[in-house]
Amino acid sequence: MHAATPSGENPVIAAPGPAIELSVVAPAHNEEANVEALVEQVGAALRATGAAGEFIIVDDGSTDGTRARVGALMPDRPWLRCVAMTNTPRGSGNGQSAAFHAGFRAARGRLIAVLDADLQNDPADLPAMLELMAREGADMVQGDRSHARKDSVVRRWGSVVGRKFRLWLLGDRIRDTGCSLRVMRREIALALPLEFKGMHRFIPVTAASLGYKVVEMRVSHRARVAGETKYGMGITKRAIPGLIDCLAVRWMRKRRRAVSSVEVGVVSAAAPERAAPRGAEALR
Repeated sequence: MHAATPSGENPVIAAPGPAIELSVVAPAHNEEANVEALVEQVGAALRATGAAGEFIIVDDGSTDGTRARVGALMPDRPWLRCVAMTNTPRGSGNGQSAAFHAGFRAARGRLIAVLDADLQNDPADLPAMLELMAREGADMVQGDRSHARKDSVVRRWGSVVGRKFRLWLLGDRIRDTGCSLRVMRREIALALPLEFKGMHRFIPVTAASLGYKVVEMRVSHRARVAGETKYGMGITKRAIPGLIDCLAVRWMRKRRRAVSSVEVGVVSAAAPERAAPRGAEALR
C-alpha cells in the first residue's frame, strides 16, 4: 500500500510487477456494505483468468467503515491492496476520475481492469473480456450494459442524445461509455488525463484518439443491493455539464501533442567523421 504523500506532491508510479499480469481497480466511497462481497467476487474472477493479479480498492474519502473493512480482509489475501485518497473535501470524495488516477498509478499489472465498487458490474465478465482482447488484438475492451439496463424512458432518451453529441463532437462511437467495467493496457491508463473531473466518462474515446484499438463487449448489469449511489447524478444535472465536458475534451484533444522520445547514444568511433562546422577549429 502506498503511503500518503504531502499536499501537492505527486505519487510515485508503481513499476510493473514481474509476476502480475492483471490489476483490478475499484474506486469506493462509503461502500462498507459491499466490500466483502466485492472482494470475494473479484478474487474468484482473478482465479478464473488463470493469471497472477491484484485487486486495488481506492478509498475515496469514505466516512463509513469502508477502509476498515478492506483492511480486515487484507491479511489473508496478499493480492488485495488499499489506496486512500488524500486531500478530499470534508464528507465527500474527489470523484471517480481522481480515484482512477490514483489507482492506476498504484497498479503493477501489465493490464488494468476497472469496475465500480457497488456490485452493479459483475467481475465474472473479466475472463471473457481478456479472451476477447487477445482474440481481437485489441488494446482496450469496453463493457456495454445497454442491453441489460432497466432505465426510464427519460433516461434512455437522455442517453441517446448524449451519444449523438459525443459522436458529433468527438467521433465517439462507443455505445455505453458510462460503463466502468473495462480492461486496458497499462500504458493507456497512465496516459489518461484523469486529474480533470468527469474525464472517466471519456476513457474509451481518449484511448481511440491516441491510436489504440478499442472494442466493445456485452456485459452484465446488476441492481444495487446495498448502499446508495455516490458518483451518479440526475439527467438534468448531467446534460449541460456533459456537453461542456465534450467541448473541453475536444479542445484538449486538438491541443495535445506527442511527447514520446528516445535517448540517443554515443556515436561509435568507427562511424565516418562529418565535416566540422565552420568555426569549430576556434573552439578546440
